[in-house]
Amino acid sequence: MSATNLSVSPQDCLVALMIAVSASDETVRTEELVKIDQAVSNLPVFLDYDADRVREMARLVFDFLEQEDGLDALFGLLREGLPERLYETAYALACDVAAADGTLQETELRLLEEIRYELDLDRLHAAAIERGARARHLRA
Repeated sequence: MSATNLSVSPQDCLVALMIAVSASDETVRTEELVKIDQAVSNLPVFLDYDADRVREMARLVFDFLEQEDGLDALFGLLREGLPERLYETAYALACDVAAADGTLQETELRLLEEIRYELDLDRLHAAAIERGARARHLRA
């Protein structure tokens, strides 16, 4: 499946990235799915988004992840469909999904690092986003 022949919205890209983070440790947890659903239901960036597309994006992400170069294809899709003004939003959503279950697996950390690289995020900005996600998901 090629990223170049797909038409996706910026919101589709955000959803795809959240799903990829959730699936990165090979276990999609309920807390992560709830976090994705809450983001799509409540955040202004998803105001006009058809929530039924979440399933379609999930299928697309899982298809990508089954391929040898699937992560590269996913990042290609993101580069084509996600405007630069939403890069920090994308990373914040990815961090929130990774932190949703209270633990960060090594595979999630590696994917977050790759996302930072692919989106060319400033390290200081990324650290602030990570710190915010950690603070929001801290358990008593």
